[in-house]
Amino acid sequence: MLQQQGGSWVKVAKSSIYRGKIEEVSIFINTACLYLSMKITEEIKTTKMAWVLSYMQKGVVEAWKNNLLDELLKRESEVEIVEGLFKKMKNEFGKTAEKEKKIK
Repeated sequence: MLQQQGGSWVKVAKSSIYRGKIEEVSIFINTACLYLSMKITEEIKTTKMAWVLSYMQKGVVEAWKNNLLDELLKRESEVEIVEGLFKKMKNEFGKTAEKEKKIK
């Protein structure tokens, strides 16, 4: 992940709400990664994951998020850090997008 340079005075765009669209998963992850690396550098891992999850709303992604939160509360999730969350998101929401790119 990128390291913060020059302090928090730098303005960084926050992520848009992610609604589970396949074609937007990489954009969401990249934007969230940039924001976290510049603005939420000193926070604990659960704060970073909570921030990312707060931007996942509506439809299928809301249900996916709620299931993950249940797993986290029960300590049954393999996801422990935000990078693991990004990887899980790519696996869940990006597979079809990759297949579509190969077909075109």
